[in-house]
Amino acid sequence: ILSLMALPAFAAPEAYRLNEETSVVGFTYSFQGNETQGRMPVQSAEMLLDLDNVPASKVNVTLDASRAKAGFIFATQTMKGPQVLNTADFPSIQFRSTEITGDLSGATVRGNLTIRDVTRPVTLQAGLFRQSGTQIGDRSKLIVQLTGTISRSAYGAGGFPGFVDDTIALNIIARIER
Repeated sequence: ILSLMALPAFAAPEAYRLNEETSVVGFTYSFQGNETQGRMPVQSAEMLLDLDNVPASKVNVTLDASRAKAGFIFATQTMKGPQVLNTADFPSIQFRSTEITGDLSGATVRGNLTIRDVTRPVTLQAGLFRQSGTQIGDRSKLIVQLTGTISRSAYGAGGFPGFVDDTIALNIIARIER
């Protein structure tokens, strides 16, 4: 995967769609001191990207928390339960960008994340890459990697603190295309 820094200029923001089958919204948490990984499917995504003026880009994503997997069945059931995500009452998680800074070599995405009807600001680091098999200059199929951390208790999802650490690490791989 090569960076997009040497691509020719294009004129305006463009809509991209997420390939849900090949994208991964991954998260890592510590369960009794052991690093454990989970995944959450995307319900919908609206992405308007201006690759020549990255700050003009906007992202709005909804995750399907009710279909999340937390690594093993006990953790998955607990995560969806009333003391953590409470997916019976709050089946989705939403992210809406408010500011994007940087350029194609690296960007910072700030936005509002809503979990359990609690909205807090979050900051993610973003990298943008060409997908394998695409030609230099081809912007039709890209990979966006977003990383960051959140505090689950800040969103009212702090159940079972003796078993699960408060910090959740995010590693999102989004394969997008025009």
